[in-house]
Amino acid sequence: MIRRKKSGTRILVKTGIAGLILAVLSAGAMAQRGSMAESGKPAAHAGQQPINNLPNPYLTERNFGSLPDGRSWGSVSAMNVDIDGVHIWVGDRCGTNQCATTPDINPIVKLDPNGRVVAQFGAGQILWPHGMDVDREGNIWIADARVANDNEISQNPAAANIGSSVMKFSPDGELLMTIGTPGEVGDPPTRLTDPNDVHIAPNGRIYIAETHGAQFQGEPGADTKSRITMWEPDGTYIGHFGEYGWDDGQFRSPHSLAMDSQGRLFVADRGNNRIQIFTQDGEWLDTWYQFSRISGLYIDPTNDMLYAIDSESDENYNPGGWRKGLRVGNARNGEVLYFVPEHICTGRGFSGMGGIGCMGEGVTADKDGNVYGGEVGVIQGVTRFVPRLIP
Repeated sequence: MIRRKKSGTRILVKTGIAGLILAVLSAGAMAQRGSMAESGKPAAHAGQQPINNLPNPYLTERNFGSLPDGRSWGSVSAMNVDIDGVHIWVGDRCGTNQCATTPDINPIVKLDPNGRVVAQFGAGQILWPHGMDVDREGNIWIADARVANDNEISQNPAAANIGSSVMKFSPDGELLMTIGTPGEVGDPPTRLTDPNDVHIAPNGRIYIAETHGAQFQGEPGADTKSRITMWEPDGTYIGHFGEYGWDDGQFRSPHSLAMDSQGRLFVADRGNNRIQIFTQDGEWLDTWYQFSRISGLYIDPTNDMLYAIDSESDENYNPGGWRKGLRVGNARNGEVLYFVPEHICTGRGFSGMGGIGCMGEGVTADKDGNVYGGEVGVIQGVTRFVPRLIP
């Protein structure tokens, strides 16, 4: 449902709606985590042949970029190219997988083409950077996707007041706007529930994808939102579309957002192993399964090249032979052009919940077509994919 709230009146518009850990999980636990191998998956998924055998014109460069003061990279899923098309903004989870207990570390860094940090900010303001966008004015938007747990708060009581919000920063790191109440979960207009990503349309409208944990649920609970909320450029709440489910127009954790040159909103519906495409008012247009189980999604607005990164595929969460990897294609017609397979995590297990090898979760690309992947889990930091054989 789209819920629009204006002048106190509500209008409802119907739109249609790591290691070998898998071996030690019980069947009951797997069912609770919403296995795609269980019943309930979208019927169209079964008819899609896995796309694993396309050309790979990219050279993979692991461990791109170095952090200040000898810091080691933590998990990275939030990243986006700067408006100059050259520098890359990255959200580092403070050397581990959270920033709640490291309030002195700046999680947001700006990398030059040589991987050197030229700007940084966000210390003490961000708990779990998960998604990012850079608007047309160069402002950096961060989706902070969870609140602190009891252990983190015991180590740093101030962590109770950050997380589960979307923040707009200037390129210099000044906090310009906050959507949601940091440290609290709930519903708009005052709260968000575990926002995965944020995208700013050319007209300034703000789209926020919630919630993170729904992808692992076999049935919805009280806090299962799986929605896209819409906001005016000044942060005024407009309404939302989507809900938990497997049908077109429904989501099991909208994990990443992007927009093509036509202004269509692309949603990486990770729990349902697909992309869904909408108008800017939330009307469903199409569903694509050919890009696999997508953690991160980026569309280059200059040429509509679509970059879809899959960090999780295995026979449990994306059955049928799908491999982790980076799939590059055309946002205009849905054709997948290239496939970069997972890289080997020697001695370190795998990304996601199982399967073979590792692939990043966040993704973006610069003006020269270099692709950047943010690694989460057993290997961390940034991987760069350099186009050596693309004309």
